[in-house]
Amino acid sequence: MTHPAFTPQEPLDRAHLPEGIRSRFMEGADGAGINGLRLHVLEAGWEGAADKPCLLLLHGFPELAFSWRKVMPTLAEAGYHVIAPDQRGYGRTTGWDPAYDAPLAPFRPLNLVRDMLGLIAALGRRHVDAVMGHDFGSPIAATCALVRPDVFRALAMMSSPFPGPPKTPFEQPPARGDIHGDLAALDRPRKHYQWYYSTPAANADMTRCAQGLPAFLRAYYHHKSADWPGNRPYRLEGWTAEALAEMPTYYIMDLAATMAESVAPEMPTEAQVAANTWLPEADLAVYAEEYGRTGFQGGLQWYRCNTTGAFLAEHEVFSGRTIDVPATFVAGAQDWGIYQFPGAIEAMASDAVCPDWRGTHLIEGAGHWVQQEQPEAVADKLLAFLKTL
Repeated sequence: MTHPAFTPQEPLDRAHLPEGIRSRFMEGADGAGINGLRLHVLEAGWEGAADKPCLLLLHGFPELAFSWRKVMPTLAEAGYHVIAPDQRGYGRTTGWDPAYDAPLAPFRPLNLVRDMLGLIAALGRRHVDAVMGHDFGSPIAATCALVRPDVFRALAMMSSPFPGPPKTPFEQPPARGDIHGDLAALDRPRKHYQWYYSTPAANADMTRCAQGLPAFLRAYYHHKSADWPGNRPYRLEGWTAEALAEMPTYYIMDLAATMAESVAPEMPTEAQVAANTWLPEADLAVYAEEYGRTGFQGGLQWYRCNTTGAFLAEHEVFSGRTIDVPATFVAGAQDWGIYQFPGAIEAMASDAVCPDWRGTHLIEGAGHWVQQEQPEAVADKLLAFLKTL
């Protein structure tokens, strides 16, 4: 039986999309695939696209191209051709293996960059005027700009700072200590969510959770948004178990808990759901339908590439290299993600990482899902950045 992740899909129903956004597929020359993928994209400003500058928007986890729906029309109205793909492992894009034990190499960051190079070529372009990434899409966007500044000519990172490529072992001493053992040894034993996401059980824990997939997603999105009053982030003292444990349990989980169990106590009330204007039930249903069909493993493979260190050596090749295109950062002021790796946000804005820095912008009234929670403010910041180019 063919897994749903491999089954070709129809374009996303127009009823789910704001006016001016269309859903279509990119398959490369002669339908041969784009780096092996049939890429699903959302697109705005396609009329006369060849004469317009182009923006590439990269989503994170657990999101989709759909997460950009609220800012795409505004960027298009400003004169841009705007492209947001479902990335490898997500949504209606097919050609990837959903099995936990499938090879990780296709999901490694440099191959994700190759996916985007193929998409740009399939669009008939030699470059995009800016690449913009949110959450896990942020370090992928940063890697795009790091390794191919001729193609990705400006960079906007969102919600997840990129502190630069890793140093080689010749430049820094090996890390000491066992952060995972230290977390487990706390009086309240804990674990890091990224290493939990790398376990074989994580996908089923979420797709088959007791509360059901829609309720899990509702609680997860709520818990990491500005709607949850506990999101009042601050800089942590360092990469220690005691400091990390100050973050909410969607980052530093209780040792025995699944992610679904971690967010369940923060499920919003019916009144809170009804009052939610940034993620109404119809929009949540799009996420639930897509993840109900594909599961989460495609996105979780990205975390495994990171936590296993399997592809660290090829990234060390870029040690010391700076991101030389104009760059900026936008995030919600109520987002713990900006501080989850101590020192990353400061390193990102330094001359050692992004010498052509154009500003750090923290938007009030937004948590982790900044472009969905405060789309007007995000669009304003992005357009102001684009005007400086």
